[in-house]
Amino acid sequence: MLKLNHVTKIYEDGTRAITDINLHIQSGDIYGFIGSNGAGKSTTIKSIVGIHPFEEGEIWIDGYSMKSDPVLCKLRMAFIPDNPNLYEHLTGLQYINFIADIFEVPLPDRKRRLKKYSTIFEMTSKLNNRIASYSHGMKQRTALIAALVHKPKLFILDEPFVGLDPTASFELKKIMQSHAKNGGIVFFSTHVLEVAERLCNKVAIIHKGKLVKNGFMEDVVGLKSLEEIFMEVRYESKNMDII
Repeated sequence: MLKLNHVTKIYEDGTRAITDINLHIQSGDIYGFIGSNGAGKSTTIKSIVGIHPFEEGEIWIDGYSMKSDPVLCKLRMAFIPDNPNLYEHLTGLQYINFIADIFEVPLPDRKRRLKKYSTIFEMTSKLNNRIASYSHGMKQRTALIAALVHKPKLFILDEPFVGLDPTASFELKKIMQSHAKNGGIVFFSTHVLEVAERLCNKVAIIHKGKLVKNGFMEDVVGLKSLEEIFMEVRYESKNMDII
C-alpha cells in the first residue's frame, strides 16, 4: 500500500512544487501519473522514494512512514528514474550484484532472477561490459534488471518508456502487469497517454502542483479518451489564468 496524505513540497525560495497531494494506491494497482513538464510529477515521485524531503503531510509505504522509517520504506520499493545514473566504472553485472547485496537477495534467487530478466531485456551478452560503454537504453534496461532482482513490492517509474526500443517497452509492460497481478503496486509517470490508458486501472492528473483528477480510469475518462481529458484540464486552467 502506498498512501500520500496532504503532501506538500516547498522549495527554499518559497515555491510550492506540490500542494496537498492525496493518493491511496493499493496492491494490484497500476497507477498512471499524468501531467505536463513542470506539473510536479517528478517532485511527487522523488518525495515518495525519499530523495526530496517534504514540508507537510505524510507518505506511508506498506504501513511505514517515509519520515520516521525511511529505510524500511525503501526496502519495499524500487525506483527507476527517467535518466538512470549508474556507476559507470562497474560492469552491468557488478552493478546488479551491488544492488542485490544491498537488499540481501539470496544467491539462488539472485541467479534465477538475473537470468530471467537479462534474457527478457536482451542484456545477457552485455552484462560483462562496463556501464560507461552502454547506450541510454542499455543503462535503462540494466537499471530495470537491478530493480527487479530484489523483487520489490512497490515499483515506481518516472517516464519508463523513454529510451526503450519497442521490444523492451513491450516486455516492461508485461512485467508491470504481472507485478500488479501478483499483488504488487506499479506507480509510474508518462507522457504517452495511450499507453497509460491501456495499461492502468487507475490514473491521477497533476497540474501546477495540484491533483485535479484521480481515481479509476473508467471514472476519470468516462466516454472520452485520456488525451481529451488531459487537454480539457489544460484548457480550463489556461482560461482561469486569463481571467
